[in-house]
Amino acid sequence: MRYLRTIVDPFILALLGTVLLASLLPARGSAAPLFDMLADAGIVLLFFLHGAKLSREAIVSGAGNWKLHLAVLSTTFLLFPLIGLGVAHLPFLTPALAGGLLFLTLLPSTVQSSIAFTAIARGNVAAAVCSASFSNLIGIVLTPLLVAALMHNSGSGAGLSLDSIRSIAFQLLLPFVTGHLMRPWIGAWVSRHKRMLTLVDRGSILLVVYTAFGAAVVEGLWHRLSVGTIGLIGLISVAMLAIVLAITWLVGRAWFSREDAIVLQFCGSKKSLASGVPIAGVLFPATQVGAAILPLMIFHQIQLIACAWIARHYADGDAGQAGAAARADG
Repeated sequence: MRYLRTIVDPFILALLGTVLLASLLPARGSAAPLFDMLADAGIVLLFFLHGAKLSREAIVSGAGNWKLHLAVLSTTFLLFPLIGLGVAHLPFLTPALAGGLLFLTLLPSTVQSSIAFTAIARGNVAAAVCSASFSNLIGIVLTPLLVAALMHNSGSGAGLSLDSIRSIAFQLLLPFVTGHLMRPWIGAWVSRHKRMLTLVDRGSILLVVYTAFGAAVVEGLWHRLSVGTIGLIGLISVAMLAIVLAITWLVGRAWFSREDAIVLQFCGSKKSLASGVPIAGVLFPATQVGAAILPLMIFHQIQLIACAWIARHYADGDAGQAGAAARADG
């Protein structure tokens, strides 16, 4: 059951339930603007909590390993977007689907799962904290810039207008910086209430997802998507993840220690749902956010399953080597 819980994230089940609710009972009429305001407030709260939870001490302790961090950032914001551009030009993809797949490749890495899998695999946890945090901090600014540069002709409606720049500043960047600056006063409280804050954090994402999918459903999202299309998204996600995992494995073994190679593979191969959903809400028209984040939701579950298996494989290999060494010494 513990292994099943690792690979089947309960949060994904909550997301699926939210999508189902939005499909059956989307916000309509006068309720729609209210939910839009609540979703905007949820995004502000989400990034405030991200900033408050960012440990300056952990970043400083792992910041010296700049070659590793540069490799992770290059994988996240260079290798992935190049793959995304190739995928977006596949002739059998609709513009909306191609845009959603490209968008997910432009996002920063995850924080919690990257650190957790690094710890399970017995990698360099301090470096993982630093790399994942750097990725999320830089992604607040870099992801919108990449969207503006690479998706302006995608037909997805994404763009970096004056309104979106203002939204990024006031809904993403300012709350994040404010939360981090307040950490000396609220850091201890944040540490004591991690479980409650995680629920608030995820509840904010669910609210944004409900609003986004509700608006997309009203515009006919499920009339444009079929089961075959969702399966195609899954296959493409598996292919993209496999390419990145293979490249990070080869580069990690060639250039870094085993512990740092694990960081490169787990931090470099992930895409953040927690950052991606609110960023999409800022950059895409309301009716197109649902279609934009659907590939990200599918990719998110696939990356958890794959990385959980890989992390346990590395841990079992370490345990086997330690046992063999003990027997040899005996």
